[in-house]
Amino acid sequence: MRLVSYNIQYGFGLDGRYDLERIVANLEGADIIALQEVTRGFLHNGGVDMVAAIEALLPDYHSVYGIGLDLLPEGAGPRDGRFQFGNMMLSRWPILSTRTLPLPRSRTLSDLNLQRVATEAMIDAPGGAIRAYSVHLDHVSPNERIRQIECLRTYATDFARDGGSLTGAAQIDYPDLPLPEDFVLMGDFNMVPESPEYCALVGLKDALYGRSPRCARPSDALDAVGWHGPDRYSWMDPVDRSKRMHLDYCFISGSLSGRLRSAHVDVDAEGSDHFPVWVEIG
Repeated sequence: MRLVSYNIQYGFGLDGRYDLERIVANLEGADIIALQEVTRGFLHNGGVDMVAAIEALLPDYHSVYGIGLDLLPEGAGPRDGRFQFGNMMLSRWPILSTRTLPLPRSRTLSDLNLQRVATEAMIDAPGGAIRAYSVHLDHVSPNERIRQIECLRTYATDFARDGGSLTGAAQIDYPDLPLPEDFVLMGDFNMVPESPEYCALVGLKDALYGRSPRCARPSDALDAVGWHGPDRYSWMDPVDRSKRMHLDYCFISGSLSGRLRSAHVDVDAEGSDHFPVWVEIG
């Protein structure tokens, strides 16, 4: 199973050119895809419906779109398009259920701050149902990200206890959905490795044992394969390409840690200011 996460920056690449075909080409071979910064009706990219455009370019994939921001543009009529900003999940296999999970936020007085969400997709994968989340956290405040991470971790680890999207389905003549424990959290977390918010998700390192996989905390797939280092990055400033940070991740539940085969960042992709994070699970 090959998974990829990609913040596609409204379709604009490092060269400032809008090119969805180039972005989709960078996703070739993926079984499960998590995308962030997907828009409809956004003036900066001509108001294109990116959801419909991506679906047209990937017609064999099941897809869902989770909206965080939904606004009526100034002067728009009752049938005009709305400005929407959110995450997509796409899968070669059926998406049995989906939820758009709001993450905590607080009002700012200057910096941009919009509603962030995690887009949940329960996927009918060949080896059994699995949950995948496309995640985009706050870009300004570490304190805000910690609040969002604690909420996200609760959503992910308490899924079976809470019952997911639907339980008691027989009452409406619908079969009960599976409640898989396995999950992956993919996306732009806007945090660097070993930051306070990163440790809030995966836990602190022990001086002797490091980080051992635990049921209540996911593992960073890139860290597990030794990817992280001072020269590693997943974001680049298009204006000054010497400015680089690692902001994008795939975190896997402890139950999946023994099935991790590989993980890397494709720094050759130029379809966005972020780079795709690839993970393979056996």
